[in-house]
Amino acid sequence: MDHPAEVSVHTFLRKAINGTASMSDEIIQGVATDVAAALNKQFNGGPRDAFRLRMSNIGRPKCQLWFAKNNPDTDIQKPTSFMLNMLMGDWTEAMFKGVLRASGVDFGDNDKVVLKVGDTSIKGEYDMVLDGKVDDVKSTTPYGYDNKFSSYDSLAYADDFGYIPQLIGYAVAANKDVGGWWVVNKVNGQFKYVTAENANVDEVMESIKSTVDYINNDEPFERCFSPEPETYRNKASGNMKLCKTCSWCDHKKKCWPEYKELPSKVYKGKKTPPTVEYISLNKEY
Repeated sequence: MDHPAEVSVHTFLRKAINGTASMSDEIIQGVATDVAAALNKQFNGGPRDAFRLRMSNIGRPKCQLWFAKNNPDTDIQKPTSFMLNMLMGDWTEAMFKGVLRASGVDFGDNDKVVLKVGDTSIKGEYDMVLDGKVDDVKSTTPYGYDNKFSSYDSLAYADDFGYIPQLIGYAVAANKDVGGWWVVNKVNGQFKYVTAENANVDEVMESIKSTVDYINNDEPFERCFSPEPETYRNKASGNMKLCKTCSWCDHKKKCWPEYKELPSKVYKGKKTPPTVEYISLNKEY
């Protein structure tokens, strides 16, 4: 626990478990108001506006943004769990802010900002300002908690959803320092603070500018990633599959016409073979 607020929250929660701490009606009402706002946004907000660059997508791969702008229709239907997953993220933010307040942590609440990149305005809303630094609250899976959010460097290595440009964009737009992420494991309630103090703000802003130029100048489509070899017990099969970043993309079937979801061709276990997103198969298969 490197952040002082982490210590405060753990202390409060320990007292709450022991029955010696409480949460005020004012804080509880604030959490309830935020939860109601999240429900209203997700269920009553209507269809999304036409494509535009936002803080929430500015760090996504350029090829994904190209499709979102130029060929947005997708044949990959989002599962019904998508809506609940979005709500869980909103609820986690509301709950965690309430716990921070009850722990005596003083912070500035969310606010809307606009990042100017040339003639382009990128809008967004950060989660909080703590100690003069912009922080975001993220809920994640146990795997994401232990791996992706194990450190800033691990997130930077595989930032599939663009969390780093999003956070830095918020901070630059707000003219404040970059803080980090309050990360909550949505399965078991673990939480931690991951600092972004190692971020190279100038480098990230150059990346944002490059993305803005690419989208605004209607550059021709170009894939950002290549297929990766399939392996089984550290041995290459000769088959090629989508990389992990591409597997999250709603436009993967248009980007990779040869894409096929098939049972693993190399799995030798007794259970049902896992599904693999193949791009090409070795002749022997």
